[in-house]
Amino acid sequence: MFIAVTIALLITMALTLARALMGPTLFDRLLAVNSFGTKTVLLIAVHGFMTGRPDFLDIALVYSLINFIGTIAVLKFFEYDDLGSGAYQEDDF
Repeated sequence: MFIAVTIALLITMALTLARALMGPTLFDRLLAVNSFGTKTVLLIAVHGFMTGRPDFLDIALVYSLINFIGTIAVLKFFEYDDLGSGAYQEDDF
């Protein structure tokens, strides 16, 4: 049963990777990369469950937090062309 889930996750990861490479806009590609990260978290959790090692759930949680922060950072960079130098101008507010 878990082998079928792993195979299904790998197939959907391949499809989202193809979408990330062929996406027409930046936001389509970013959404595909974020989805790939989420599927990676699921794959790590399933692997931890299959091997009977609950430490993999901690690794999956850390990876999901890194995925979320990375997505926010990329969106902020493309919105403001800066990741936060701290120097704001009058017209920013």
